[in-house]
Amino acid sequence: MSETEKSENPLLKPWTGPFETPPFERIKPAHFRPAFDIALKEARGEIDAVAANPEPPAFANTIEALERAGRSLTRVASVFFNLAGAATNDELEAVEREIAPILSRHRSATYLNEALFSRIDALKTNEQNLDLTGEQSRVLNRYFLNFTRNGAGLPAESKARLAEIGERLASLGAQFGQNVLADEKSYLLLLDESELEGLSKSFIASAARTAAERGFPGKYGVTLSRSSIEPFLQFSKRRDLREKAFRAWAARGESGGPTDNRAIAAEMVILRAERARLLGYESFAHFRLADTMAKTPAAALDLLQSVWEPGRARAAKEEEALQDIIGSEGGNFKVAPWDWRYYAEKRRGAEFDLDENEIKPYFQLDQMIEAAFYAANCLFGLTFTERFDIALYHPDVRAWTVTGREGAPVALFLGDYFSRASKHSGAWMSDFRGQQKLDGPELPIIVNVMNFSKGGDGEPSLLSFDDARTLFHEFGHGLHGMLSDVTYPTISGTNVARDFVEFPSQLYEHWLEQPEILRRFALHAQTGEPMPEALLQRLLSARRFNQGFATVEYAASALVDLGLHLDPAPKDLDVVAFEKQELARLRMPEAIAMRHRTPHFQHIFSGDSYSAAYYSYLWSEILDADGFEAFEEARDIFDPTVAGRLRDFVYAAGDSRDYETAYREFRGRAPLPQALLRKRGLETAPAGDA
Repeated sequence: MSETEKSENPLLKPWTGPFETPPFERIKPAHFRPAFDIALKEARGEIDAVAANPEPPAFANTIEALERAGRSLTRVASVFFNLAGAATNDELEAVEREIAPILSRHRSATYLNEALFSRIDALKTNEQNLDLTGEQSRVLNRYFLNFTRNGAGLPAESKARLAEIGERLASLGAQFGQNVLADEKSYLLLLDESELEGLSKSFIASAARTAAERGFPGKYGVTLSRSSIEPFLQFSKRRDLREKAFRAWAARGESGGPTDNRAIAAEMVILRAERARLLGYESFAHFRLADTMAKTPAAALDLLQSVWEPGRARAAKEEEALQDIIGSEGGNFKVAPWDWRYYAEKRRGAEFDLDENEIKPYFQLDQMIEAAFYAANCLFGLTFTERFDIALYHPDVRAWTVTGREGAPVALFLGDYFSRASKHSGAWMSDFRGQQKLDGPELPIIVNVMNFSKGGDGEPSLLSFDDARTLFHEFGHGLHGMLSDVTYPTISGTNVARDFVEFPSQLYEHWLEQPEILRRFALHAQTGEPMPEALLQRLLSARRFNQGFATVEYAASALVDLGLHLDPAPKDLDVVAFEKQELARLRMPEAIAMRHRTPHFQHIFSGDSYSAAYYSYLWSEILDADGFEAFEEARDIFDPTVAGRLRDFVYAAGDSRDYETAYREFRGRAPLPQALLRKRGLETAPAGDA
C-alpha cells in the first residue's frame, strides 16, 4: 500500500459518523496491517517519550501520559479484534496470525522498559507524598502491578525469555481459536424430512435456513453452534443422530489434522508454567490468581470442591431418574452424554408439566431485548432508542443510543445476535470504545455478540429460556461497560479481576426470572398474549431442575483448567490424557461430558482471559446470589436505594476500588457463601429431586 493510500486509510482518519462509530462501510481487510504498522510506530514513540522525559517523574507526566499513549493503536485493535471474533474471513485470520506476536512484542517492549519502570517505581515509592485521589492511587498501583507481573525489574536474560514466551503464546492463542472455528464451520449434519421427529417448528425452520445458506436447499442443517446442537440433542428422537452430532461437538480441536489443538494447548500450558517460574511463582495458577479476589489456587479449589460432591450426588440421582425413563420405554442401554439432554427434557416435562414447544413461542428475541432494556430503565434510568443511520459491520447488527435519566447520552449499544459461519461460537461482550474522562468525556461503544438461531423467513426468532438467560448475562456485562464512570481508561468498565467481572453479568440474569418481567415481555409470537400464569409458575418452579448436571459439567471444566495450570513444570504433556486422568480422579459421571473439553476450551486457550480462572463464574455466583437477595430483602426488585448502591459501587466503578470493599459498599456486608448453595438447590447433597 502506497503512502498516499495509507493516508487515506479509514482506520487512521478521524471518524466523523454518528457517535464517532468506526466507518465500517469503508474498512477493508487490506487496511488493517498498514494501520497497525503506523499505529504501532506512533504508540512506540509516545511511550518511549514518556520513558525519556528528563523531568522528574510525576503522576501527570508518567501515568497520565501513558494513559494517553497509543490511542490510535487501541482504536485500530478494537475494530480488528471485534471483527476477527464476529465477522472474520480468511484475510482477517491471516492478519490475526501475523499481528498477534507483533502486538505481544510491543507489549513486552513497554513492560520491560527499565527507564519507564523506574519512573513508575519512583512514584509508587513516593505515593504518600503525591496527594493523589483514590482513583489515581488505584491507577498508579495497577500500573506498578502490571509492570512487575510482566517482568519489570528482572535480569535481562529473564526479560528476553519472557518476551519470547509472550510472542509464542500470542501466536498459539490466535491459532487455537481459528482451529476451533474451522472445525465448527466445516461440520454440517444434514437431515431430511424423515429425520426431524421431535424437533420444534422453529428449530426446523432455522435448520432449513442453515442448510439453504450452505447450498443444500430442501435439507435441514445442524451446526456445532451451541444454539443449534443443544436443542437438537434435547429434542431429536433419533439416538443415532444425537450420538453422531454429539461426538462431532465433543471432538472439536481433536481431529488429528491441521486444526488439531492438542499440541497447541500442551505447549501453552508448558510456556505459561515457565513464565510463572521466571516471575517467581510456584505455578501459573499461583501467578494468575494472585491478582484476583480468590488470591490463591487453594481458595478457588475449595470453592469448586464445595459444590463438586453435592453436585455429583445430585447428578447421580438425576441419572437414576433418566435411566428409569429409558427402562420404562423399553430401552436396554445405559444413559450416555448424547442422551442426557433428551431424557432430562422428558423428565422436566413430566415433573413440571412443561413442553418446550409450548414455552419457546413466548421467548421472542425482540421481546427479550426489550425486557433487558426495561429492567435497565427501572434500575438505572436508562433509555434505549434504536437508530438506523449507522452503517455497521454486518446487516444483522443493530444499534441503540443509550440515554440517562436527564436525557443525556450515556453510550452506544450494538447487538449482534445471530449465529453465522464467520462468527466464533459462544457469547460475549466487547467494546469498540471504552469510557474515560481523562481529556473530557468519551462515551463507550459497547457490543453484545450472541449465536442464536435466526427464525425462518417471516418468522420471529425464538429463544429457549437458557438463551434468554444468556442474553441477560451478556447485557449485564454490557451495562458494566455502558455505566462506567471513571477518569482513566486502565480501570474503566470491565477492566476488573476475572472473578469479579462475572458478578455484574450473572447478577443481571436474576431479573429475567422475575414474574413482573415475564408477565410483561413473555408474549406469544402468534397471538401476542402473555404467558398463562400457570405456565409461568411451572417454568419458574423448574429453575433448579437438572442442577446436578449443570454443576458437574461446569465444575469439571474448571477443575481440569486449574489442574493443568497447577503443575510447576509440566513436561511431555498430553492434555487429553491429563483430562481423562483428572476426570477419573474426580469420579466424573460417564453420562456427563465437560462443558468445554480441553482441545476446544477457548476460554483458557484463545488468549489468557480465563486461563487458570474458569472457576471465576462460580466465585462470582456467590456474589450474584447474595447480591440479588438485597433486592429481595427490600421487597422490591427495582428498589431505588439498593439499585443506586449497585450502580455507584459496581456497575459505574470499574476497577476504581478494592473488590471486597466495593461489594461491602453495595451490600453493607461481605457476601455469604450459603447463598450459592441456595441458588443451585444444593444445600443438602442427598437431595434426589432436581
